[in-house]
Amino acid sequence: MIFAVEIVNLSTLTPVAVFGAIAALAWWGLDWAAAGNSRTIERLAELRSPGKRRSAAGNAGGNAITRALEQAAPALAKPLQPKNEAEVSTLRKKLTVAGFRNESAVTVFLGLKFAGLVVGLFAFGGASVLWHGLTQKAGLYTVLLAGGFFYLPDLIIGYLGKKRKQAIFLALPDALDLMVVCVEAGLGLDQAMRRVADEMKESYPVLCEEFALANFQLQMGRPRAEVLHELGNRTDVPDLRALGAVLIQADKFGSSVAQALRVQSDALRTRRQQLAEEKAAKTAVKLIFPLVLFIFPGIFIVLVGPAAITMARELFPKMGG
Repeated sequence: MIFAVEIVNLSTLTPVAVFGAIAALAWWGLDWAAAGNSRTIERLAELRSPGKRRSAAGNAGGNAITRALEQAAPALAKPLQPKNEAEVSTLRKKLTVAGFRNESAVTVFLGLKFAGLVVGLFAFGGASVLWHGLTQKAGLYTVLLAGGFFYLPDLIIGYLGKKRKQAIFLALPDALDLMVVCVEAGLGLDQAMRRVADEMKESYPVLCEEFALANFQLQMGRPRAEVLHELGNRTDVPDLRALGAVLIQADKFGSSVAQALRVQSDALRTRRQQLAEEKAAKTAVKLIFPLVLFIFPGIFIVLVGPAAITMARELFPKMGG
């Protein structure tokens, strides 16, 4: 009798406990949703300043992860430390092009590479051994996966650097037009760069960040020619390097800076138009493969299918008779 009462109590308490857990989760979710602003207010704030919302959302969880990586990176990166200063300089320049300028960027990058190697060897190696056993196939899979995770940070850094250089190239013509307006209005080159960095930081944050860094270096007393030369080398964008050379020559020989900026802007716009025309010309060639592989078989079946069915029903029996 007591055992039956205990079973009844358990069967009664289980739905109550599940309902209480679901109600608590729902209450927490509603309280979290009500704590923030409405979607309309958030959308208006995002349209007014799109950079602030992304940075605020990313900094909340990113700071803790960054601190943890910086603490664990020296021990992980120790086996992969470069042997000389040339390798360190090359790696630091690669990270700078991708937008990582911290002093610990090299250490964190090498630590991520070593961590990827360890994860690939132990996690996927163990899975391969459990799946295929101690065979040559399992060893091959382990080596391939470990190598893929080891080189994954290099691929990510290369992709980020490519996207960053493309963003700078696309932003340069508009930035140069605004610099021409500022210079013709009476501002100097330093003030024009500062004005561009302030006015266009929402639409072109990458280029404005580089201009702001160049302005900071100029304020610290570095020579203008050195700052402009480093601006082109730091971003690894040929057009920005050419712009720095043109401005250095204009400043050295006393020619019109506005005219030099206007000529450079026209050249960049022409090149951007040529690149767009080149991509449009390549589209017809790139469409051949999906047409042949996916679209043409369907059209062939729709057009030839009914005739083939009619031939199979009418012609083939008579030919066989």
